[in-house]
Order: sequence, then structure tokens, then C-alpha cells
Amino acid sequence: MGFKDYLKRSFKFIFKGIPTNIINLEIVQKTPQEIFKSKKILITGGGRGLGFYIAKKCVSEGAEVIITGRKEETLKKAVEQLGDKANYKVFDIENVEKIEEFYKDIIKEYGNIDCLINNAGISLHENEITNVTIEGFNAQINTNLRGAYFLAKEYIKDIEKNKDKYGNIIFISSERGAQCDQIPYGLTKVAINSLTEGLSRKYYSKGIRVNAVAPGVTASEMTGIDKDSNLYCEWNASKRFFIPEEVAEVVAFLISDYSKCISGEVIYTDAGNHLNPWWE
Repeated sequence: MGFKDYLKRSFKFIFKGIPTNIINLEIVQKTPQEIFKSKKILITGGGRGLGFYIAKKCVSEGAEVIITGRKEETLKKAVEQLGDKANYKVFDIENVEKIEEFYKDIIKEYGNIDCLINNAGISLHENEITNVTIEGFNAQINTNLRGAYFLAKEYIKDIEKNKDKYGNIIFISSERGAQCDQIPYGLTKVAINSLTEGLSRKYYSKGIRVNAVAPGVTASEMTGIDKDSNLYCEWNASKRFFIPEEVAEVVAFLISDYSKCISGEVIYTDAGNHLNPWWE
């Protein structure tokens, strides 16, 4: 900044005060086209946050959704809001050893699943490695990576049994997956991105598409941001936080037949915040 520009900004602040930046956002949705009619979609961590809004979008497009999570009360409340096309099953994805049994129960109760959305995840926000505990490390690895990995394994096994059936897996990653990291949350997302590419390369020719959606900081209980409040964010490339509905729209596109040629991709829904320009 030149000296003249500095003086201009200084006088502006003196006479007008520090500017207040306010950003609000509203999603305008078209009439549902029922693009998911007759589809059954399993969503982990679907009782609240982004998982709930993904479920809501899927139901609005005609799908039957089964949401999972740790707390039955949360799941019941979500299903009441989602309507009669939604069901729930209590399951903690961290219990990796029970995933095979869990998925078999899902198939028995609801039939074959058309799309698996591995959304469940936790972040303990440790900030740096010296704050990471063994218990916290294991909890994040088990929930974000091991649970998603072995649930995808069971889904793939089931799809392969049905020769005339096609599959679709979507992992919810994060913009952190594009960056180096020292915290368990970020490390799990780096691994999820690699897993997305590896599974796609292996199974697309067998009728299973695999993609990931990697949101930026999105309003949710986990981030502590209210989606109906001021979404302004100075350090974000977009100058705002994101809301779960707009991320859910991208997930819906990847579920739909409109994206049949897309697989092995990590779609960043952060307005390019994960990119590192040379001038910054």
C-alpha cells in the first residue's frame, strides 16, 4: 500500500469509522423434480449439521433416506422433520468392529442401498500436536477414517453381489484435505481424499462411482457458526462462511445421474479457499 493510499484509509476511518462487513445468504430452490425417486440413500451422521441437510435435500428429490448417528433422540427429531421417507438406525461409526453386522442389518431391514454417504466426522480442534491425546487421536481416526473405510468396504461387497446394480459412494472430506497438517482431523481428510481416488480407480469400471465433497468452514454445530447470522469472514477467500444447504446441492448433483461421468473427484465447496496463490 502506498503512502497516499494509507492516508486516504486513515482519514476514512477517522471520519466514517471502521466499516462493518455483513454477509447473509439465502438459498432459492426450484420445485423438486424427484430425481432420486425410488433411490435408497444411507447417510452417516445424518441427525444434524451437514448430514441432516443432505438428507433433507435427498428427501425433497424423492429418495428414501436412512440416517445414522450415536444419539437416538437426535435421530428421532431429525426424522420427524424429514417426513415419512426418512428412517433412522442408531449406530456409532467409531465401533468399527461392528460395521459388518450393522450393514447386514441395514440390508435386511431396508433392502439394497443405492448410495452411501460417509458424512459422520468429528474434530477436537486441538490446534497443534502438543494438545493431541491418544484418546482424541483414536476417536477421530476411528470416526473419520476407519469407520468410513470399513463401511465403504461392506457397501462395495454388497454391490458386487448384485451384478445388475450400480453403486455410488460419497465421502464428506474437507478443504483441510488439500493442505499439510499435524492435527488428526486434517490427516483423516487427506487420507479420505486418497481413498476416494483409489476406490474410484478400482471400481468405476465395475459400476461403482466414488467421489468426495470437501467443504470449507460451514455453519454447523461442529463449527459453532449460526447459518442465519452474519456469515462474513475476513480470512476466507470468499469473505464468508458457507451454509449446509449449498453444500448439500453439490452432494445431490454427485448422487444424480447427471454426473455419471464424474468419479474419483474431490469437489471443493470452499470457493477456492484451499488454493494457495503466489501473491499471498
